[in-house]
Amino acid sequence: MAMIIINSTQSLARDAYDYYLWTLSLSDKRTKGWPLVDSPVPTIIYIMIYLFIVWLGPKLMKDRKPFKLTWVLIPYNLAMAVLNCYIAVKLFTASTRLKYSYICEPCRQRYHPDELQITNAVWWYYFSKLLEFCDTFFFILRKKEQQLTFLHVYHHATMFSFWWIGIKWVPSGSTFLPAMVNSGIHVLMYSYYGLATLGPNVARYLWWKKYLTILQMIQFTCALILGANGIRTGCEFPLWMHYTLIIYMMSFIVLFGNFYVKAYMEKGNQVFFGMDAMGCGQGITYGNGMDSDKKEK
Repeated sequence: MAMIIINSTQSLARDAYDYYLWTLSLSDKRTKGWPLVDSPVPTIIYIMIYLFIVWLGPKLMKDRKPFKLTWVLIPYNLAMAVLNCYIAVKLFTASTRLKYSYICEPCRQRYHPDELQITNAVWWYYFSKLLEFCDTFFFILRKKEQQLTFLHVYHHATMFSFWWIGIKWVPSGSTFLPAMVNSGIHVLMYSYYGLATLGPNVARYLWWKKYLTILQMIQFTCALILGANGIRTGCEFPLWMHYTLIIYMMSFIVLFGNFYVKAYMEKGNQVFFGMDAMGCGQGITYGNGMDSDKKEK
């Protein structure tokens, strides 16, 4: 009986590996040799390190005072805003010149300069998901464990892995749209974080904070609709990716809806997490007109 189980396991492992080798033959040749792209191993390792820090970090900080990270939060957030602006502009300009469809755009392995510009921008978008792990690390160092929600960790871990799939197999075509829209929202989000770090005297003038959540919810709702429409119309794009997008967005509708109810309907406290549709963010919290960092001082 034990030998049967072992043989079956080995057979399944071989079949899975053979399937993976087959999928590699379908990968986009334009990104071959690019940093972190050829093998899933680096992405998996980084995610495992991230989850390990999420588990260990709060334990190490338990008996320590929170760090004051204003000196790094301001340049970090503004740098992330600039990076996301770069990505959004590159995707918008190239897709406009190519007359990309916002409804369905097949991924074709063309070496046209604008196609390569989109591919390059998508790689930077994928890499930005690795940089965003710092959002979580700042939570830990500032002892804001209440903001290390399942939604937050789930978003960061899964986005980095899913966008490895994107840059590996479909770095252009309809892939450009969610990356472009999300990067645009991140420009507002990280600009808000960077400026809000300066304190409540500055934060009160950041009028767009209340619109972030609205934009975020519209974003993943539209992504869900586009995925369903792609299946309905037979869009020339990998079918399994349409289904993955739908399931992924449904998970965020549930998780983000739960967050929204708790964050915005809690009596007597107004919380501006500034999270994007995927649950990222550094949790700038205001209650009774005071900034959370100010309360700690």
